[in-house]
Amino acid sequence: MPARPDRESLPYRDCVGIAVFNHDGNVFIGRRKAEDDPEDSAELGAPWQMPQGGIDKGEDPLKAALRELHEETNITAVSLLAEAPEWIYYDLPDEALGIALKGKYRGQRQRWFAFAFTGNDSEIDISAPGGGKYTAEFDAWRWEKLSRTPSLIVPFKKQAYEKVVAAFADIPQRFTHV
Repeated sequence: MPARPDRESLPYRDCVGIAVFNHDGNVFIGRRKAEDDPEDSAELGAPWQMPQGGIDKGEDPLKAALRELHEETNITAVSLLAEAPEWIYYDLPDEALGIALKGKYRGQRQRWFAFAFTGNDSEIDISAPGGGKYTAEFDAWRWEKLSRTPSLIVPFKKQAYEKVVAAFADIPQRFTHV
């Protein structure tokens, strides 16, 4: 069995995370498909998460967020609400180090964006996003309270999701109907 790389020698992968709020103030979460999951999240705990993905070299983080959102959910009808004030980091657990994320990274450095979903649920297509142009990453989805997401995510991302909740905590109140 090959030796695991030294955690400190590996960089973080630059990535975006996307919190999409519906008209009720709940966020989109998807259940990761077990196959083709770069983090093996199904094997490491709960597979639910908000959309996320890598930032291409030279790509603007906001453009990356919109691209990743479309590639994973087919959603394009959104309006920017907020950007988290700082990068949010998470480390892979020891058992995934050198394996997950193609073995190249110790974890991810994420720039999070919050969007209002301005379309209809019928726009969401996790089975064939982009009309089938993109590989499906989720096998189920639902709307969930933002505050519940840290308890639904893989344990190693829980602290990162707690920071996302803190960054966007006031957003669900904007959708409360009087």
